[in-house]
Amino acid sequence: MTKVLIEVDLTQSPYDNENIHNRWHPDIPMAATVKPGEDFILECFDWTGGQILNNDSAEDVRDVDLTQVHFLSGPIGVEGAAPGDLLEVDILDIGTLAGSQWGFNGFFSKQNGGGFLTEHFPEAQKSIWDFNGIYTKSRHIPGVEFAGIIHPGLIGTLPSKKMLDEWNRREKELYDTEPDRVPALCNLPFAKTAHMGRMTGDDKETAAAEGARTVPPREHGGNCDIKDLTKGAKVYFPVYVEGAGLSVGDLHFSQGDGEITFCGAIEMAGWIHLRVKLIKDGMEKYAIKNPIFKPSPLTPNYKDYLIFEGISVDESGKQHYLDVNVAYRQAVLNAIEYMKKFGYSGAQAYSLLGCAPIQAHISGVVDVPNACATLWLPTEIFDFDINPGGEMPKRQPKDEADLPLAKNPPQLKPFEK
Repeated sequence: MTKVLIEVDLTQSPYDNENIHNRWHPDIPMAATVKPGEDFILECFDWTGGQILNNDSAEDVRDVDLTQVHFLSGPIGVEGAAPGDLLEVDILDIGTLAGSQWGFNGFFSKQNGGGFLTEHFPEAQKSIWDFNGIYTKSRHIPGVEFAGIIHPGLIGTLPSKKMLDEWNRREKELYDTEPDRVPALCNLPFAKTAHMGRMTGDDKETAAAEGARTVPPREHGGNCDIKDLTKGAKVYFPVYVEGAGLSVGDLHFSQGDGEITFCGAIEMAGWIHLRVKLIKDGMEKYAIKNPIFKPSPLTPNYKDYLIFEGISVDESGKQHYLDVNVAYRQAVLNAIEYMKKFGYSGAQAYSLLGCAPIQAHISGVVDVPNACATLWLPTEIFDFDINPGGEMPKRQPKDEADLPLAKNPPQLKPFEK
């Protein structure tokens, strides 16, 4: 039987588990070591470490301590791995924990994290999703059910000290351009809530003060939120330290491209079954700077889509030059406005676009001044005809059917500096 290298107890704090960490640093000790060719299972907390509850209140999303995240299982050392190698990782299987058959989606308060559409949805809201095998549906968003593409939102290798210093330098430089911005431009090291795995004493304190936050993706992988990294996928990670140090967490039951609500997938606790191999000197041999991957042959078989376009003209009518971010935001907003005509609130539509297996495409970046981005919404996830010409279902008034909303300011300091 495949060995479970890391177990989690969802009734306890991840800070009490020495095989968990929430910062990137080259000196974090390996939680376990495997040989190339071995497979193993890692259990994972949800990314917040249990801060979000299965209820109909959004206060927990409003008050979530984002300086704690993400809680990762690992690092796993691989015998013989050396800087310059490629770590080949097969995702053999991934699933939910028996005692936790639910997940959550949410938008953070603008004062505590924000999100892709934070100017349109500045207050914290959340939706709860129940799992039934490969399918999920939410009591907060009627009329939809779909198959999940379960995947790790965050998986990567440990950085070298040189790389860590470069991350901190360039992100501090960006932060300093607008230090009072809400939400912040980036998240700098913060020792108070750092969990450094098995590190102790002065070494732990030093590493906690300089450990990189896990929020963004970087050269080593990290928080890339690629929904197609499901079972059957293969990833090639650059190796920067002896042993590689593979860590994983932030498991998602389902997610749309872009993870647009920030807490933007159906977040869950779960387990992942991995196999590792090495390609010696693979970084130089194949000119690898960032991870590359091969997708799984297993994906939900949706074939019918409504495709919404967006261009590089923002909500105020301002023209931008080939700005794909603006274009995709407009595609999302166009989809939300369309879904509102079918009885959904804006928040329900936004949450669904974060959770369902929508596709995002960069459709054009050469026709100045407008980039064109598209959002592909699978129509088969609805229990009614959502196409133009379809009969619009009668729904409850928005104040009865909307997502739980937390209107008061967060009780925690936003992204403490």
